[in-house]
Amino acid sequence: MDVMSPLKPHPNSPSPTKKLLPFALYALLPIALLRFYFHPFHHLPPNNPTILTKEEEIVYETPCDYTDGRWVHDKMGPLYNGTTCGTIKDGQNCISHGRPDLDYLYWRWRPSQCKLPRFNPNTFLHLLSNKHIAFIGDSMARNQLESLLCMLATASNPNLVYRDGEDNKFRTWHFASHNISISVYWSPFLVKGVEKSKAGPNHNELYVDTVDEKWGSDLDHIDMILLSIGHWFLHPAVYYEGGLVLGCHYCPGLNHTEIGFYDVMRKALKTALKTIIERKGANGNGIDVFLATFSPSHFEGEWDKAGACPKTKPYKEGEKMLEGMDADMRAIEVEEIEAVKVNAKQIEGLRIEMLDVTKLSLMRPDGHPGPYMYPFPFANGVRERVQNDCVHWCLPGPVDTWNQILLEVIRKWSIQSRRKE
Repeated sequence: MDVMSPLKPHPNSPSPTKKLLPFALYALLPIALLRFYFHPFHHLPPNNPTILTKEEEIVYETPCDYTDGRWVHDKMGPLYNGTTCGTIKDGQNCISHGRPDLDYLYWRWRPSQCKLPRFNPNTFLHLLSNKHIAFIGDSMARNQLESLLCMLATASNPNLVYRDGEDNKFRTWHFASHNISISVYWSPFLVKGVEKSKAGPNHNELYVDTVDEKWGSDLDHIDMILLSIGHWFLHPAVYYEGGLVLGCHYCPGLNHTEIGFYDVMRKALKTALKTIIERKGANGNGIDVFLATFSPSHFEGEWDKAGACPKTKPYKEGEKMLEGMDADMRAIEVEEIEAVKVNAKQIEGLRIEMLDVTKLSLMRPDGHPGPYMYPFPFANGVRERVQNDCVHWCLPGPVDTWNQILLEVIRKWSIQSRRKE
C-alpha cells in the first residue's frame, strides 16, 4: 500500500499555493483600493495629442452647447486629489480637512449634444506651448487656476517663479517642459478699485472707466486671459466715473444715489474688454480671451448667519432652476461677450469666447467645502455654529469641469487654425 509522504500533498487536495491565493487576494484588495484613491489612475495620453482622425476633426468642428447637459456618476473619479497636488488653497482641500463623504468626486458633466472628453494634461501643455496664460479676477479665477495646475501637474511639474502680495494674490508658475507660464492676478472688479479695510472706508471704491493696471500693464506679455468676476460686486461700494461719484450700492449714511451693482458690473466688464482689444488687437498682437460666467453659491440660509450647504449629491434636471440674481449676472456677461465678439472678428489674432459654467455649477450644491473650509471642524463633537464656504469649490471638484471645457474650445480653435493653413 502506498503511503503518502507527509511532505507531499495528496494528488486530489489543493496545493498550498491555491489555498493561499484567495487569502492573498483579500489582503491585497484594500491596498489596491488605497493606492487607487491616493494615486488616481488616468489614461496615458497619446504620443502626439493633437493628431486626430478626419472623423474626430469633423466632431470638433460641430458646434456644441456645453451648457445643455447633466451630471452623471463616473467611477473613474478625478485626475488628482488633495495629497497628490501641492498647489491647492488650504480652504479648498476638503479631503485633507476630513470631509467624510467622497461621492462628490465621482460625477462628470455630460453635454446633451456632444462628448466632453476627460482632461488630457499633455494635450493642454502641447497646445499652449510657449504661451503665458493669465487668470484675472476674484477668488473664483484663483479656484479655477489651482484646479488647472493640479491637473497639469499629473504630466509636468509646475515651478513657482513669482509671488507678490498678501494671500498669494499675484503668482506665476512655469512649466519648463513646454515653456508655459500661468499667472493669477487678484482683480475682483477688473477695473481700478480700492477694497474696504479696517484702516480705510467700510466699503469698496470702484473707478468703472479705468482698468486695473496691476494686470493691464502686463498685457504685452500675455497670450491668453481667463476673466472671472461677480461675487465682489455684491459688497457695499461707491462708484466713480470720469472723476465724479456715479452712485453707490448699499451705502446708508453716505449722501450718494443708490444705483445697485448690475450696471456697474456691466461697465467694468466693458472697460476691461475694451482695454484688452485696444492694447492687444489694435497693434496686431493676438490674444485669446475667455470669460467664465457667474458661479452661483449654495447657502441654505444667510451666508453670514450660519448658512450652510449640506447637500451631498448634484441636483437633478429640473430640480433647481437658473433664476434671480444668478440669471441676471450671467445675462450681463453673455450680452457683453457676444457684443465684443462681433468686433473681434474684424481683428486678426483676437479670439473671444465665453466659458459658460453657470448652469453646470448651479447643479452642484455638493461641491463646496462647506464646514470643511477648516480642518476637522467636528473633531470635538458637533458644534452649534460652524462657518461654511458655499461659494468656492473643493479641489478636486466641479471646477475641474470648467477646465475640461476650456481645453475643448482651445482644441477646436487649433483644428480650425490648421485647416486654414
